[in-house]
Amino acid sequence: MSVRESSNTARARGLTHAAPAAVSLQDALAAVADPVRRGILRELAAVPEWSKACGTFDLPVAKATLSHHFGVLRAAGLIEQRDEGPRRLNRLRRPEFDSVFPGLLDLVLSHPGP
Repeated sequence: MSVRESSNTARARGLTHAAPAAVSLQDALAAVADPVRRGILRELAAVPEWSKACGTFDLPVAKATLSHHFGVLRAAGLIEQRDEGPRRLNRLRRPEFDSVFPGLLDLVLSHPGP
């Protein structure tokens, strides 16, 4: 169960989600080191699962750059994405990530600023 696809739609077939247990500590730390990715994590932590679409994040980056950041977070086992119609919804995989890296996400989310 290290990698799985989000759904069967053509758009989502390219989405792979790493299981947090398959992620190295180095990759987890690299994923949370970037301030834009920390912003994504903070926004997801503040809303119910599957309620935040990719286009609704308030971040000062281009769409392609945002897509890259989502990919890094998926590869680190931090988020899961699924398509619902034209929207791509997101979920913070907090329980799964916390079971492998206890306390890391708490630290990241409690740190103020970028």
